[in-house]
Amino acid sequence: MGTVREIEDLIMWQKARTMNKRIFELTGLPVFEYEYALRNQMRRSSGSIMDNIAEGFGRMGNKEFINFLLISHGSLMEIRSQLNRCLDQGYISSVTHDEMLSLSREIGRMIYSMIQYLKKSEKSGQRYRR
Repeated sequence: MGTVREIEDLIMWQKARTMNKRIFELTGLPVFEYEYALRNQMRRSSGSIMDNIAEGFGRMGNKEFINFLLISHGSLMEIRSQLNRCLDQGYISSVTHDEMLSLSREIGRMIYSMIQYLKKSEKSGQRYRR
C-alpha cells in the first residue's frame, strides 16, 4: 500500500464523498420535500461514512482506525437500507437504486480491505512511531 498522507488521498474516502454528494442530490428532489425524517437521516448516515473514515485516519493508530472503519461500515449498511426503503416507496428508480448499491458495495469492499490490511500490519500507526 502506498503512503497516504492526507485523508483526501484515500480512495475509499473519495468514494464515500461521492456517495454523500449523490445522496444530497437525491434527497433534494421534490419527492423528498415532505419526507423530512428520511431525508435528514439519509444525509446524516451518508455523511457519517466519510466522516468516520476521516476521524479514524486522524487518530493515527491502527486499532482506532479499525474501530472507526467499523462504524463507517455500519453507516454504509444504514444507507443501503434507506435506499431500499426509497425504492419500495417509489422515491427513486431501480436504475438509481442499483447504481447507489453498486457504489456502496465498492465502498464496503474498500473498508473491509483496509480493516484486513490494518489487522495484518506490523506497524501500529503514526501515533506509535519513535
